[in-house]
Amino acid sequence: MADYDYDLFVIGGGSGGVRAGRLAASLGKRVAIAEEYRFGGTCVIRGCVPKKLFVYASQFPEHFEDAAGYGWSVGETRFDWTTLKANKDREIARLEGLYRAGLDKAGAEIIESRAVLEGKHEIRLVGEDRVVTAERILVATGGRPNPHEALPGHELCITSNEAFELKELPRSIVIAGGGYIAVEFANIFHGLGVETTLVYRGKEILGRFDNDLRSSLHEAMEAKGIRILCHTIFSRIEKRGDGRFDAHLSNDTTMTVDQVMLAIGRKPNTDGLGLEEAGVATGSVGEIIVDEHSRTNVDNIFAIGDVTNRVQLTPVAIHEAMCLIDTLYRDKPTSPDHDMIATAVFSQPEIGTVGLSEEDAAHEFAEVEIYRASFRPMRHTLSGRQERMLMKLVVEAESRRVVGAHVLGPDAGEMAQLLAISLKAQLTKDDFDRTMAVHPSAAEELVTMYQPSYRIRNGKRVD
Repeated sequence: MADYDYDLFVIGGGSGGVRAGRLAASLGKRVAIAEEYRFGGTCVIRGCVPKKLFVYASQFPEHFEDAAGYGWSVGETRFDWTTLKANKDREIARLEGLYRAGLDKAGAEIIESRAVLEGKHEIRLVGEDRVVTAERILVATGGRPNPHEALPGHELCITSNEAFELKELPRSIVIAGGGYIAVEFANIFHGLGVETTLVYRGKEILGRFDNDLRSSLHEAMEAKGIRILCHTIFSRIEKRGDGRFDAHLSNDTTMTVDQVMLAIGRKPNTDGLGLEEAGVATGSVGEIIVDEHSRTNVDNIFAIGDVTNRVQLTPVAIHEAMCLIDTLYRDKPTSPDHDMIATAVFSQPEIGTVGLSEEDAAHEFAEVEIYRASFRPMRHTLSGRQERMLMKLVVEAESRRVVGAHVLGPDAGEMAQLLAISLKAQLTKDDFDRTMAVHPSAAEELVTMYQPSYRIRNGKRVD
């Protein structure tokens, strides 16, 4: 074997890269992991974790409002953006410390530097101006917000990265996008008292989700006071003399706001990584192309997580890392399983979903049964809130297998995690029907919808 400095060199200190590096080091491999910013990656530092903390913060106005129906008198309330940011920063620092401690304990070498490929086995540490070698290299550099460089004035806009670090909470904001990030931040800012508008080029927010979820969430968000403009895009952004911004829209109107945010998707973080020098093939949006074992076209270079543009979710990157270590160092070739992945949108109300939408199931199967319940959850009966909950099961008629489960309402994400086990195990609607309900709970609807609301046969609805 050639004499390399490391058995495995990991570029990128996010969730996937850290998991792979820690596991390999714990097996006695010589491992180094390079990160140019902070360990924890997008999810921990400027993504899932701080976002969820901000979601919690934004929910309190409704909690205060609902309390009256339950006999509580809530006095004057005041929100302090600086306090939220400081507390968020402390929690992120704590989590980053845990990531570092895990690597240290396993025996991995931590390198705080940008790392780029200079060849098949060579990595340049830019911050240290030296080259090291590794038998195998793993690229786990994640993704970054799409800067929309074609938009005049795009440099004046913030992305999700900057949204967590704003010095002041804006009084008004307009957000471009209709996916997870745009929808979640629209709810966050609105909940914190910001006048919020969402601008989306499509006909309905949250493309690729079940249409019932999309339209129901849209309706609920507008009922709360969030303005949503579909079939609309930014044409240009200009900064005014008073420091505010004019967002010119494709519908020939102009919005004047304190902040403009772009949330129009993410791009694989591959620019300037030296992939060309190493001969690593990339796809149309810069993603690293890999096979079923996360191997690139260069036999000793691998890639996992968002940089491959397969499924952009943190648990997926972690799963891919564990599969890779099994394949490389445990003599157990394992392919990541990307089927039946549950996901949540931490909107208000929340979405939890797993499996096929009604629309996708109707295309895939000759006959589909739809079980659907829309109701006012018990927690709202005394609060007076009119917000409704939606639960939906999609069943393939011939086998009776539940192929999709969708929830809109409180704790939907928690339900989706448990529903994922059932769908992953290929349980049938009969299995659901045999399961006793937990009463009184919203989730009991999932096992008490005995008759289909309607069927879809050969793509057409049959009531």
